[in-house]
Amino acid sequence: MSKEFDPLELKNAVSAVNVAFEEFKKANDARLKELEAKGASDPLLDEKLDKINETIQTSQDRLDKFEVSLKRKNRTVTDANGDEIDFDKKAQEWARGVTGDRRFEFDNEGMCAYKTAFNKYLRKGDQIMGADELKALSVGSDVDGGYTVHPDMSGRIVKKVFETTPMRAYASVQVISTDALEGVFDLNEASAGWVQETGSRSETNTPEIGVWRIPVHEMYAAPQATQKLLDDSSVNMEAWLADKVSDKFSRLESTAFVTGTGVGQPRGFATYANGTTLPGTIEQIKTGANGAFAAAPAGGDVLIDALYALKASYRANAVFAMNRTTFREVRQLKDSNGAYLWQPGIVAGQPATILGRPTASFEDMAAMATGSLSIAVADWREAYQIVDRIGVRTLRDPYSSKPYVIFYSTKRVGGDVVNFEAIKLIDFSA
Repeated sequence: MSKEFDPLELKNAVSAVNVAFEEFKKANDARLKELEAKGASDPLLDEKLDKINETIQTSQDRLDKFEVSLKRKNRTVTDANGDEIDFDKKAQEWARGVTGDRRFEFDNEGMCAYKTAFNKYLRKGDQIMGADELKALSVGSDVDGGYTVHPDMSGRIVKKVFETTPMRAYASVQVISTDALEGVFDLNEASAGWVQETGSRSETNTPEIGVWRIPVHEMYAAPQATQKLLDDSSVNMEAWLADKVSDKFSRLESTAFVTGTGVGQPRGFATYANGTTLPGTIEQIKTGANGAFAAAPAGGDVLIDALYALKASYRANAVFAMNRTTFREVRQLKDSNGAYLWQPGIVAGQPATILGRPTASFEDMAAMATGSLSIAVADWREAYQIVDRIGVRTLRDPYSSKPYVIFYSTKRVGGDVVNFEAIKLIDFSA
């Protein structure tokens, strides 16, 4: 287990969430009784609920980060069958993606040599590098004179993305070697009917298919440092650049997957119109109250309605997503039998649940307000497709802003909804 996650700390976090939630339920039940009896609740009781909620959220955030780290580990260290990834094969696939040459031979040893050469390139540039170092670095070169970042660095960038809206941990991710990913919509069926032995047989309808296309869009960052710092620093310059670039890219990318316009950036799932016409609209279920859940005891009904609006095959893999402020309100909701809909995970690595389905913290989703789309429930693997083009490219520029060296980094990413049936949104309006 990563040093970042201490087993005892995680165990204590699970215990803290469960103990605090029991206290939360008692306090909230008392609040509801006061509302029913007096029409208002004690401000001191409201304050107590807020403090308990904050305690739950702090511990739950830690557990959520651990859960996402496990998802990331499972997706990058093992394959779909749970087998360890062949790092020579991984290095080969990366090199072929960069060069476009399937005859090109490259292995993990070559990748390590590239990484060492790339770190020296960041410090000194390629003009004073030796022939062997330039040869190692050449696998990542492109026509613009840039170099593709080592895949481990892209992994660190993804980790940063997870800390905002961890879409990559839930959606489908595809690496491509062109400027767009295309697929088909298969939304129709063939018509048929009964006929007698000698009855006439007219022509029946032929099913039609449509095409979806997700282009990749470019984002950039340009962190800079003085040449003196690069010469004298004892820090790992590749790690330094990863932190600088990821801080830029993570906020842009995570926000776009939720609310992006699709013009020059990925299109977010929260930008589609309400409807059931496929493709192109996403069904939205109203809460029945502007900017809030409906009054008790019907407040949680909208979560039930949204979950069961999904077809069974999608519902089995559904995950509820919302930001932390919305989670605070959801924890207070009950079903018709008086049971709380939100339940904490019982061990580290298991998420909290709503109606038995996992939850995820998407901080880029809207806070509760009139007409806001603040909760989504979806089979995210089916619903949303992320497209990566190679990785991060870095161009070292020591001339444009002396005495600084600019590291001009770019990444090409696309994203869009591809299965509109596999996602439902909750609209906070009457």
